Amino acid sequence: MKPFDVYPLFDIEPIKAESCWIWDKEGKKYLDFYGGHAVISIGHTHPHYVKKIEEQLEQIAFYSNSVKIRQQEELSQKLGELSGYDDYGLFLCNSGAEANENALKLSSFHNGRKKIIAFEKSFHGRTSLAVATTNDSSIQASINGSHEIVFVPLNDEFALSKTLTSDVCAVIIEGIQGVAGIQTPSDDFLKYIRKRCDETGALMIVDEVQSGYGRTGKFFAHQFSCISPDIITTAKGMGNGFPVAGVLIAPHIKAKHGMLGTTFGGGYLACAAAIAVLDVIKEEHLIGNATNVGSYLIEKLKMMEGVKEVRGKGLMIGVEMHFNAGALRNDLVFKYQIFTGSASNKNTVRLLPPLTITKEEADHFLKGFALALQPYLQSIAQ
Repeated sequence: MKPFDVYPLFDIEPIKAESCWIWDKEGKKYLDFYGGHAVISIGHTHPHYVKKIEEQLEQIAFYSNSVKIRQQEELSQKLGELSGYDDYGLFLCNSGAEANENALKLSSFHNGRKKIIAFEKSFHGRTSLAVATTNDSSIQASINGSHEIVFVPLNDEFALSKTLTSDVCAVIIEGIQGVAGIQTPSDDFLKYIRKRCDETGALMIVDEVQSGYGRTGKFFAHQFSCISPDIITTAKGMGNGFPVAGVLIAPHIKAKHGMLGTTFGGGYLACAAAIAVLDVIKEEHLIGNATNVGSYLIEKLKMMEGVKEVRGKGLMIGVEMHFNAGALRNDLVFKYQIFTGSASNKNTVRLLPPLTITKEEADHFLKGFALALQPYLQSIAQ
């Protein structure tokens, strides 16, 4: 048997990582400016993170949600305190797709409706309902087309007003669209969604799977807009590499036994990892660091020749070039040992480094990026 070939792979095999750096089996050292799809929030192998998981593993590694798990209570309390949503409920699962799947299902339980509004260029996951709300037909199987989904252009209030009527179950929107190349909903647009959901009885779901956990300079990206969603989903940076995800649920949505369920979600090890992440974010002031280093990066990137546009907030940055950026990303990896991310917008390079990134490491990236750009600038000039 061999792995099912569904991923295009770099010919690199990492065997060790620390903070913002990765080493391959040949001993080459790479700067991680992608964090494995925004997963690495507090840096690779952070000592507190490793210690918390090791201590938990020595005590009890797993039991199901048929018993009380104290660590779930601790995680809920710390997440509520740091995020500002201490009055919300928390349902724990294993991935961003699961979180979105459960959020959409919960919305339908709440108001009994079926119709969902999502946004063009969105990405919400690959499970049945989550992928149906993802605006990419190439990853949808025929069975996914049975859901009643309406896609609306981002930041288009008029289009939303025509579709967000009293038969809508929920509106799901990313805090910042990641896969689309870092596209941000405006503050006014998020406020308009909140207003229309209140008027129609639809629920507002904000997918913070990629944009949450301090990455943008707020705990959640939507908090720049001063709105409170009915449901918030989170994953990726929540576990710093350990599979864990959460659905934050407003107090007016009532729970019933059997409404949601999971075998592995909220297990002891997942909670230990997630608690460690919150501890480090708080103690090392990583949200402020994301703001400061992110602003520095954005400012410097905007000044670079050949850059068409820089988008994003904090350490969630999209750098759009005047050309397809695929070859540039390859050069960054193989010539300058820097990992970056791609986007559905092929001209865009995504930057999602660990929140522990320093200004010196940002300068290392900027130097490598500028050098990697040179052949492309010369080609354009000719």
